[in-house]
This record gives sequence, C-alpha cells and structure tokens, in this order.
Amino acid sequence: MHRYSYTLLFLILGCSVFTGCDKYLDIQPKGKTLLSTVTDYDQWLNAPSLANGFGAPFGYTNFMTDNVDFVNTATPPTTPQELLYTWSPQFTSDVVSAPLLWGEHYAHINHYNTVLLGIDAATNGTGSQRKALKAEALLGRSLEYFYLVNEYGNPYDSMTAGKDLAVPFVTSNDVTQTVPGRSTVDEIYKHIIDDTNEALADLPVNNSMNRLRGSRAAAYSLLARTYFYARNYAEASRNAELALNNTQATMINLNGPLPTSDQVGVRPDVIYGRFVLGNFPVALDFMRSFAGNDLRVNRMYYSLDNYQYTTRGATTFIPLQVTPALQYVNSGTSVQEMKLIIAENAARRGDLSIALQQLDDIRKNRIAASSYVPFQSSDKEAVLEEVLLERNHELAFSGLRWFDMRRLDKENRMGTVTRHDANGNVIATLPPHSSRYTLQIPTQVLSFNPGMPQNP
Repeated sequence: MHRYSYTLLFLILGCSVFTGCDKYLDIQPKGKTLLSTVTDYDQWLNAPSLANGFGAPFGYTNFMTDNVDFVNTATPPTTPQELLYTWSPQFTSDVVSAPLLWGEHYAHINHYNTVLLGIDAATNGTGSQRKALKAEALLGRSLEYFYLVNEYGNPYDSMTAGKDLAVPFVTSNDVTQTVPGRSTVDEIYKHIIDDTNEALADLPVNNSMNRLRGSRAAAYSLLARTYFYARNYAEASRNAELALNNTQATMINLNGPLPTSDQVGVRPDVIYGRFVLGNFPVALDFMRSFAGNDLRVNRMYYSLDNYQYTTRGATTFIPLQVTPALQYVNSGTSVQEMKLIIAENAARRGDLSIALQQLDDIRKNRIAASSYVPFQSSDKEAVLEEVLLERNHELAFSGLRWFDMRRLDKENRMGTVTRHDANGNVIATLPPHSSRYTLQIPTQVLSFNPGMPQNP
C-alpha cells in the first residue's frame, strides 16, 4: 500500500468535482458538512461535470483512433491533442497541470464516493431514496472504472488479466486516507461487475426524464459493455438483451424527424448518457468506407470537397454544422450499441440470422429508405466483418473505437496505423500489439508517487 498525496488523484481537478454544486460552497460555513439531506445528495448527482464523457469536452481518446487525420500536426507534436494523436508516451511534461483522462475520472469517482460514504446519514428522505442514490453512485463509479481500466490497463486477456496492472481502486473521499496501489485488470473488472450487480435492485426502473442518471436498464447496459470488452461475448449479449428489455429508449430513424432537443439526457436512443462535443477531422479511408446512401454522412459530417474524399482535412465529423440537434455525441450506452453487441456475439457463434436481423434493425434507420437493401451473407466471417464495420460507423466518435482497436488487436485484426504530416511524410506508427495500446501512467501521478509501477 502506498501513501499518495490526494493531489495525485483529485485535488488537481478539484474545481471540476464541484462544478454545478457551487451552492453548497456558498451556503455552508467552512468546516461544516456540505451535504446533509437526501435532496442535497440527489442534486449532487446532477452535477454537470458528471455528465461529461471521456476527456470532456474534447473526447480525447478519439484522437488516438484510426478514424481521425490531423493534417497539420506539428513535428514534433506539442499540444495534448497532437501528443495523443501520435501516441506519445506522455501528453504533457507539466507536473502541475491536471492529467488528461486520469484526473477527470478520479474526480468523478471522488464525487460518487462522497455519496456512497454519506448517504446513509442523510436526513429528510426515505430509506428507498437513500438506496436508490447509493445504487446510482455505484453505477456511476463503475462507469469511470470501466474507462480507467481500458485506458491504463492492458486489453483484457483471461490468461494475463490476473497479473496485468491497471489502476488504484479508490473507495474513500478522505484526503487523509491511504490510497491503494494499482489493482490488476481482473480485479477492476470484478469490482465493476460486482458493484453494478449490487446496484441493480435499487436503481430506478425508468430514467427517461433524465438519461444521464441511472436506471436498471443503464446497469444492464454497462454490464453488457464491460463483459464485451472482457471478450465474454455470450454474457455481454445476455445483458444487452436485458438492457433493451428494460428500457424505454428507441433508436432514432434518420429517415424521419430528428430530435428537437440537443440534450443527450432526453435523446430517445440513450440508455445511460454521457456526452462530448462532436468535432474531429476525419481520415479519408474511414469516409470511403461508408455507402453512398448512408444518411449518417450528410447528417453528421461536413465536407469542403463535396463529399468526394480526395482532400485530407476537407471532411470533419461535426454534427453542429449540419444537424445541430446531434451536436453532442453520446459516449454512454445506447440502443444501437446493445444491438451491435448482440449482433457480434451471434456472428461469432455462427447464428447468422440473429446477427443479420440486429444489423438490419440498425441499418434501415441509417440508410436512405428509397434505396435500402438489407445486407445478406451466409459466410460467418463476412457477417462478422460487416458487424464490425457497422459498429465503427455507428459508434465512431463515442469513445469506443480506441477500445475496439485494443480488443481487435488481440485477435490480430488490426494492421499498422500510420500518421502523416501535411506533406505525406510518416511521423508516427502504431504497429500491431504495440505497448502504446495501453497508456502510460501520467507524469503528474508519478511525481506524487515515484514508486508506482509505470506501463511500458
């Protein structure tokens, strides 16, 4: 066990923990309890900072994927975006700045731990209300650990997960407490699954009024996502079906009317919402992989070369420019993500009728109805490849592509990814099985605990 300064985990992003909760700082004298009633804790879980997705507001893990192309990246790279884009070991040398990703996730965890540790003593509420808020905090904390283990731990491998180091599992919000060392990948996955299952019974049945908050369907959807990245596809599919059976969320049909609100919390297809702003320069090969009648292209991508995909940097994923109601990307779970999980499991086990049906359910809502033709094949590998392609099209900038690249690299399905400068010169490569698929522990973290083991 190591004694960390809590600056390591929380205080460097302390202001983000309290975003949207200034009233507690304003009305309570220093040294007094900041949260006392059930209503206080309920509002605490409405903090805007908790609605932010991975690396908000910029969606930092998207910069590492094969879907983007930053044409004017400096050589050598200097900004966090450029350093992420070129898979640099560290994203800053500034030991006093907030560590990207790590700091945000642990700030959120501190926020949820505050609920878990204090809600039982809260006044002016019922027992069932306390249980529901505790369940939501368990669920929210589990989502943060899902991101952390898939950023700083190796891709899940049942043969090595018990010894591969991941991140500290922190359950305290007390700055005087000793913070544990790095848990293994397997331990973090077990914590996520156990805590989410514990939360299930006490979660609200329906979160349709605010899908940024928890529900039973949200818990099932997080379990589905967690098992999916543990490559336990059967259990992922089972929980995805439970999520769909317990939610009132429905897919958006791009052939019909679009949502009138840009708020992810009320978007019809969201099961458990988080969001980032969509704005990413897109790789030409990625754009060329779309069919000409795919409505996502004109609804979500803005092109300066008339959608010809001949000029690097001319096409951007920026829904605000073309469909403002979709300007925020849901990095939480959705109806379509669950269907893609079911489809992939079915394709892998050879149940092609189910895989094709799930694929059709999505594509008919994404392809122009006047020219839509369902994908058909009796070849197992061809169906799986189509599911993987559809997954990339549908979830391209939701923060999951980087995790998919890691997962697929374990199956030898990832080739070398190459970065080029504006003149076409190679400036960085990510070969198969690269150690760069696992992020290094941030410099800022190690500066407070030089004994913490570093990733390669």
